Amino acid sequence: MTHYSVLLKETIDALNIKPNGIYVDCTMGGAGHSKELLKKLTTGHLYCFDQDEVAIKIAKERLGSSQNYTIIKSNFEFVKKELNSLGIYHIDGVIMDLGMSSFQIDEDVRGFSYMQDAPLDMRMNSESKITAKTIVNEQSLDYLTYILRTYGEEEFARPIAKKIVENRPLETTFDLVKITDQYKYKQKGHSAKKVFQALRIAVNDELGVLERALPDLLEMMNPNGVFSIITFHSLEDRIVKHFFKKHSELNLPKGLPIQSHVKPALRIEQRKPILPTEEELNENSRSRSAKLRVAIKN
Repeated sequence: MTHYSVLLKETIDALNIKPNGIYVDCTMGGAGHSKELLKKLTTGHLYCFDQDEVAIKIAKERLGSSQNYTIIKSNFEFVKKELNSLGIYHIDGVIMDLGMSSFQIDEDVRGFSYMQDAPLDMRMNSESKITAKTIVNEQSLDYLTYILRTYGEEEFARPIAKKIVENRPLETTFDLVKITDQYKYKQKGHSAKKVFQALRIAVNDELGVLERALPDLLEMMNPNGVFSIITFHSLEDRIVKHFFKKHSELNLPKGLPIQSHVKPALRIEQRKPILPTEEELNENSRSRSAKLRVAIKN
């Protein structure tokens, strides 16, 4: 099973890893970033979060017998609670790769891909009760319209949502593709891409998790600790960009003298996101929409 870690060198380099530091990989996935980070630790430790049993099994094989890492089966929304329970209150760096792992997309029974006929699932945590099937068959027309428009930025959100309601129950991914094809068959790219993105985000509450985790991670970050976050669509990128911007500005009342020792919580040394190189794009087309944003704790 192949796994390609997007922006691998750039993400690891940005962390400026201390060999004795405490680091967190919030989205372990196939453990590509974790494996590279581990190479740079001596007495330090890496805490890896993932709620996917398949990811955990693969990661254990890839990370091997090193004593410098701990895998925590949990959504990174609970990063502070989980780390505190292990006696960890301060960290030196965070990795987030907010994209889907290749094995999740390629494993047809998971229902993440619009290219394979499979049950409408899309859960990253197989123990979760909410699936894509639950949402398309039980939610209201207004809610379906909202998630397609907001999470998928789908221009045909309302008519597609109406057609979903009219054709209930939907059982498989191709049941959904048949509907999106009716509205977008002339457009470039797959007709279901935005709809599947929207449902996946809704099923896993991806944006809410990100918004809740960032403040906790900032609170735990040591001075000169680094956020190294890879996003794949505009909604995630907007959340990260705005969080970094908000905490890298003082926003003091006008006319108030600024003391030299007063600093914002974060500093951003590169305003524009780091993008994949042409070489990486040629090796892995899935990295095309990736953006890496970096911020450092003052």
